[in-house]
Parts: sequence; C-alpha cells; structure tokens
Amino acid sequence: MGLNWGVMVLVGVSLLIFFGVAQRILDRMHLSDKGALLVIGALIAGSFIDIPITRGNIETTVNLGGGVVPVILAFYLISTAGTVKEKIRALVGALATGIVIYIIGSVIMTREGAEFNTIIDPIFIYPLVGGIVAYIAGRSRRAAFVAGTLGVLLLDFFHLIYLVVTGVPGTVHIGGAGAFDSIVISGLIAVLLAEFIGEGRERLQGGPDSRGRDPKLVKNLKEVHYTSMLGVSENIESDKDQRGEDNA
Repeated sequence: MGLNWGVMVLVGVSLLIFFGVAQRILDRMHLSDKGALLVIGALIAGSFIDIPITRGNIETTVNLGGGVVPVILAFYLISTAGTVKEKIRALVGALATGIVIYIIGSVIMTREGAEFNTIIDPIFIYPLVGGIVAYIAGRSRRAAFVAGTLGVLLLDFFHLIYLVVTGVPGTVHIGGAGAFDSIVISGLIAVLLAEFIGEGRERLQGGPDSRGRDPKLVKNLKEVHYTSMLGVSENIESDKDQRGEDNA
C-alpha cells in the first residue's frame, strides 16, 4: 500500500525543515523546527488512526491526524495571532473557504460536472481552491494556514449536518480518507501564497506595515532567525535595525 499525497507532502516539508529551508515561514508562524517536526510526526502517525464517534444510520469517525491534530494546531496559531482582527479573519476565512469548496464540490459531483471530474481529481481541486480562498481571506501566514486547514475540514461537518437534517443514512470520516490529503495540501498552498505574495508586498513597501500592530510583532517580522537541524544558525536583521543596535 503506497503512501497518500498528504503523507508524501509532509515528508517533503520535513526535509525542508530539517535543512533549515522553511525556517523563515516557521518563525513567522511562531513555530520552532522541532515543534513543527513534532506536529508533522503527529499528523502522519495520526492519519492511520480513526476514532469511532457514532454508530447506526450515520456512522461517524474522526481521524486523529486529519481531524484532531489540525484543529489543535489551528487554535494554537490563532492564540499566537498578533491582533484580534487577525484571529477573526482566520475563523471567517475558514468558514468562507469551507463554503466555497462545498459549493464547488456540489457542482463537480453532479452529472454535468462528471466529465470535468475525470480530468482533475477533487483531491487536487479542493486544496487548490481552498488554498487560494484561504489566502485571500486570511492574508497573514497563520490566518491563511488556519483558513486552509479548517476550511477543508468543514466539508466533513457540512456533510454530517446534511445527513442529520435529511435523515439519509451514511458514513462520515471527519478528517479521514481523501480529506487528510486535501487538508495538508490546502494549508501548505495557503501558507506559500501568503509567504511569497506577502514577502513581495513587504519588499515593495520597504518592510512590514507597522500601523496598528504590536511593536513586538513588527520586530519579529523584521528579524528572522534561521536554524536547521544540522546546527547551522544565522540571524538576519535589517541593516537599519542593526545600525540602531550598534549605536545604542
């Protein structure tokens, strides 16, 4: 049995973290390399564990790696958000992402969308659309990741609500099956969009916008600490900040 897409993506991200390539993004998200690798390990190990919740006409299970760990990580990231506005944006972004993906999924699964569905697998459509919507709604790296992961996870809850309301028997795997892959890829796409587009905007305006932001947050945005698991460490600061410290 081969590895699924979500696990392969997480293994690739682990290698980037190990060699210090992803440290800038982790710093911006208030995660250490060891902490990130611990989360990735929990995601991979938990993806093979389903916890039964309900039996009967509607059988519900929650996947540990795809349902429990992402929620814990998402709310941790929300708690580290710099402003209340960012926290609200992350939650609203998650809801918006879930609704958009649900609407697109409903169209794709119809007979009219069946031909399109054979061209592009929904496992790629959902995270791609989810990642883009999550970035637009979340903007910051943390908010985008939260919106991307929770937004895709909401699909399973929407399906559960539909079964309960209509009384139709069925099975719901919250965070399991293909949802795990979509959650991982969607969160990654959202963060990468926030990183590259956000970094481009910061360079054009000469640095991160400090208006209305916590001074400590602005300092963290200007100062990035790169560390790899190989022990190579480099502290990169803006020239302006360095000159200010030298003169102090």
